[in-house]
Amino acid sequence: MHSIVTAFYNLIGVTLLSFLLGSDVAFNLNVPSTVNAGSEFDVEVVLKKGDLSGFARLQQELPYGLTAKLVESSLGDFSFEEQKVRFLWLKLPDEKQLRLVYRIKVDERLKGSFSLKGTFSYIDNNERKTANFESSKITINPSDKIDPNLIVDINEFQNVIPPQPPVGFMASNVKCIRQTPIPTGEMNDYMVKLLVNRGSAQKFAKIEEEVPEGFTAEPIETRDAAFSFKDQKVKFLWMNLPADPRFVVSYKLIPPDGNGEIKVSIKGTFSYLIGDATRVIDIIQKDVDLSNIDPAVLDGIIASSSSTAGANIISGFTQDYSEGGIEIPIQYKKIEDKPKRKVKPEFNMQPFMLMPEKGVYYRVQIAAGHKPINIKRYFKRYNINYDVRTEKHEGWYKYSIGSFKEYKEARDFRIFIWNTTKINDAFVTAYNNGKRITVQEALMITNQKWYR
Repeated sequence: MHSIVTAFYNLIGVTLLSFLLGSDVAFNLNVPSTVNAGSEFDVEVVLKKGDLSGFARLQQELPYGLTAKLVESSLGDFSFEEQKVRFLWLKLPDEKQLRLVYRIKVDERLKGSFSLKGTFSYIDNNERKTANFESSKITINPSDKIDPNLIVDINEFQNVIPPQPPVGFMASNVKCIRQTPIPTGEMNDYMVKLLVNRGSAQKFAKIEEEVPEGFTAEPIETRDAAFSFKDQKVKFLWMNLPADPRFVVSYKLIPPDGNGEIKVSIKGTFSYLIGDATRVIDIIQKDVDLSNIDPAVLDGIIASSSSTAGANIISGFTQDYSEGGIEIPIQYKKIEDKPKRKVKPEFNMQPFMLMPEKGVYYRVQIAAGHKPINIKRYFKRYNINYDVRTEKHEGWYKYSIGSFKEYKEARDFRIFIWNTTKINDAFVTAYNNGKRITVQEALMITNQKWYR
């Protein structure tokens, strides 16, 4: 196939564009000037990176009607989702010049001209830099094998693409099923197994189960979740869900004083993130056998569980990919003794503003909101006894605690907050001389290791 594509290039010609990013950083973008509908063509990027060695990302957005697959990545992590081609390096290879190639397939119904827009982001001298680029026009020759009435201009095609499924539809196939607890055969303990069908959910998910008074719980199979048991609540918390479309986790329930005659009644929810919304569904208990994790068996259990028990609840959480986590909404109450008077908050925020520190450091964000709050009073209810500081960032008041030079220390403190307070969605943020950067950038600048 590649030889056919190369011969096709030689026939129609290739357009070479050069982009100078810095004194010793540049890249060339090679694309054909003409392609045929229904055919494939290669996009070649030659990156002359000089001494760049840290985090970098190249991203291009493809018009609808075009799909992409990898040919050569130069050790970059390649992905194609939502019409975006991405090459991502947490650490660039040592070679002075890198070659990236991906192959685009053109829908056979298209004609017209388009260009490929993109950005290249990288770290240079501890600063994040971004360069925008755009290819020259690429013309699509219409296919002579397609009914002319079905052929559409690629630019018009962008306006007639069906809308993406709404969150409710995307979330409808997410389910969590609990097998009716059964004796383990050891003492009077019970085994609790839960089947998760994650659907479109990928990040920031949580199982929370409330178990009977007096019982204790121990993890058996966590599938890389952070497990905790406190205040009669069992929790499995994932920053990233397992890649498997369906999986089983389990824990052991231990009755008080070994008394196995106590009735076991469990209520639980599964929380997950779709788009910018957190969804919460009730866990369904069924008399099923989850010991057989054959995909066909699990599919049958999922298909038979069409109950909509526990309607989805959309919370006010807002996802923030660039900083590695999600925002925690703050609930505001009206001041009952002054209902008719609208005044600005009397609480003085200035002593609580986050001051910049030198170099790269990490903090743990615990909440965010669009309005200032009384920090001392608000976080007392969440058992936060640390120095809370706030900053205004992208229209939000963001509240964080701690200051760590090592990412692992911040990660450990985040887990400590999960396990010892009522805040279960705290996450690590990173700064460079007081300016927010992504955790990935901070790890590259400091040459530190990432820990789950």
